[in-house]
Amino acid sequence: MNDKQKLSETRIAGEVIFEGRMLRLERDRVLLPNGSETYREVVRHPGAVAVIALQDQEILMVRQYRYPIARETLEIPAGKIDPQESPLNCAIRELREETGYKGTMELMGTFYTTPGFTDEVMHIFLARDLVWDPLPTDDDEFLMVEKIPWSEALRRACQNEFSDAKTILGIMLVQEHI
Repeated sequence: MNDKQKLSETRIAGEVIFEGRMLRLERDRVLLPNGSETYREVVRHPGAVAVIALQDQEILMVRQYRYPIARETLEIPAGKIDPQESPLNCAIRELREETGYKGTMELMGTFYTTPGFTDEVMHIFLARDLVWDPLPTDDDEFLMVEKIPWSEALRRACQNEFSDAKTILGIMLVQEHI
């Protein structure tokens, strides 16, 4: 490939393989920059938010069972953006549903979770000035809230003790604002 060639791929045709309540799997035939054709499988996702919630130098985290990896994880509160919902409103709702708190929100960053196969975008917020104002959790969601000292959460993120990427990235994005 020379410097003047573009790296983009062009969709020729596609089909929906699966459509569920959270995601859609598409299989597209694409034209590559060199003129060859291949297939791409893409998971379409409405986007999500994650929240670093700080209270008295502690971070609120949720422990929950994650079926795809068959184990419990300790994560920052997070969730899928509903249709017509803004990332900010989703962050407010998810924090209230998962921890019972609401607070002032500040967007810390936005990133693609796994751009090799999904278009999911995640928005990370910092929540401060927390006050108790719970919403019911989702019917299929079972979790426990844990408070961890900020210094411990930062150490654990730096030492790769969390198994969840959004948690690690969220802590790293927020550390300079603490």
